[in-house]
Amino acid sequence: MPKQLTWDDAEDIGILLSEVHPELDPLSVRFTDLHKHVIELPDFKDDPKKSTEGKLEAIQMAWHAEVLDRTQG
Repeated sequence: MPKQLTWDDAEDIGILLSEVHPELDPLSVRFTDLHKHVIELPDFKDDPKKSTEGKLEAIQMAWHAEVLDRTQG
């Protein structure tokens, strides 16, 4: 059974976003769009209203780190 993701799972969400949206530069994604991308993930089960700027920033940085790992590693 897949893990049910919450806003606290920044690293897992970042990995999934890099797989689902390989064409996007995470650092150019607005937080409103990032929020939409996260809640559209099939395994995301948290309350969409519980996001914060800090949680979105952590997800964005995890996504960016995953992109760097894939492109420079």
